[in-house]
Amino acid sequence: QVQLVESGGGLVQAGGSLRLSCAVSGRTFSRLVMGWFRQAPGKEREFVAYIGWSRLSTYYADSVKGRFTISRDNAKNTVSLQMNSLKSEDTAVYYCAADRDYGLSVSVDAYDYWGQGTQVTVSS
Repeated sequence: QVQLVESGGGLVQAGGSLRLSCAVSGRTFSRLVMGWFRQAPGKEREFVAYIGWSRLSTYYADSVKGRFTISRDNAKNTVSLQMNSLKSEDTAVYYCAADRDYGLSVSVDAYDYWGQGTQVTVSS
């Protein structure tokens, strides 16, 4: 079993920055593809970014490309999401997720383990 715990959410003004972190335990972290997803009220959960084992394989949703950066520290078993130039439409609960099958997928269904989520609110 894999446990994921997110932290770093909060309230920020539009144009500001936040850094989310996800601590992972219970499985060899370096063999997991890690992703970030988000869910706004009344909307489906959507893909934000993923990072592969080597940290060279990253991919972003068009809506966050150039503003968000995903990274991982395999020595500390953590994955982070640096969010800059935040907009009101970035307001959502952000979830960390892990895929044990190296699918490099943007699909919610491809991820096997999920954190509890952390709220990000961007005020305009």
